[in-house]
Amino acid sequence: MEVVVTGRHCEISDRFRGHVEEKLSRLEKHDHRIIRVNVEVECERNPRQADRAVRIELTAYSKGPVIRAEACAADKMGALDLAMDKMAAQMRRAADRRRVHRGRRTPVSVGQALAGTAGVDPDSAEEQVTDRTVGPIDITGDGPLVVREKTHPAAPMTLDQALYEMELVGHDFYLFVDKESERPSVVYRRRGYDYGVISLNLGEDA
Repeated sequence: MEVVVTGRHCEISDRFRGHVEEKLSRLEKHDHRIIRVNVEVECERNPRQADRAVRIELTAYSKGPVIRAEACAADKMGALDLAMDKMAAQMRRAADRRRVHRGRRTPVSVGQALAGTAGVDPDSAEEQVTDRTVGPIDITGDGPLVVREKTHPAAPMTLDQALYEMELVGHDFYLFVDKESERPSVVYRRRGYDYGVISLNLGEDA
């Protein structure tokens, strides 16, 4: 298994790299198909964020789906341990899911989980917002600036696969292109329900 460690706003010592490689080697017992793990270490210079001074993001690439986990702590070792625990938990869930699909248990179907939740806006409350300008960017409301942008390659997938991918990356939502409808869609966790899904209609009647 290859381990690639990079730092943002901080230097990475050889000692820490060795510690990371030793810790990450334990992940292979959860998923022996892992080929490479990228470790991104970002340091926060704001003294007010001392308890979140270091953020570590782990991205595991294998013969299966990509698995991602991140965590923040006051130091590198603490952030690494937290991120490791999250990734190990996600790998265990993925292994349980593979056993389910092999027939060891009979789970609730995706259709049953999503019954009555498709196309529902998770937050329909209307709020009064104001416009403001920060530098060259116009911002509506009190939301923070977008300081990070990511683009990922994607292939159309089924709703069941999208739920699987969402569990692996440990997020509360997952953006995908529905293989059946060919529409951009988002599956997300709902309060009081299991999951919801929102799709965009790109047709002429939209």
